[in-house]
Amino acid sequence: MIQFKDNGLVPAVVQDDKTGDVLMVAYMNEEALRRTIASREAWFYSRSRQELWHKGDTSGSVLKVRAMWKDCDEDCILLRVDPAGPVCHTGNRSCFFEPLKADDMGVTSE
Repeated sequence: MIQFKDNGLVPAVVQDDKTGDVLMVAYMNEEALRRTIASREAWFYSRSRQELWHKGDTSGSVLKVRAMWKDCDEDCILLRVDPAGPVCHTGNRSCFFEPLKADDMGVTSE
């Protein structure tokens, strides 16, 4: 059984099925997970808007789900997808396009 957190959400890592690249991380509630399984397209829960959202409804960049996995603790989901276009709201292919630097966290290298 998927272990939804106290807030009713579980993190979902989205990975390109062909390349293996991580495209984004979002959250799902039970309804988003049900809709994703039924439609084979990614649905998520927006924490900022407090509502379900079907990825690609406004952008056209729908995520066709090819496979779904749960981790060993059943508290995280991996979606292997075929993206119809850029995944990030910035227009980038992936949300992970900026390298993390030590000063991003106020950490200095010795």
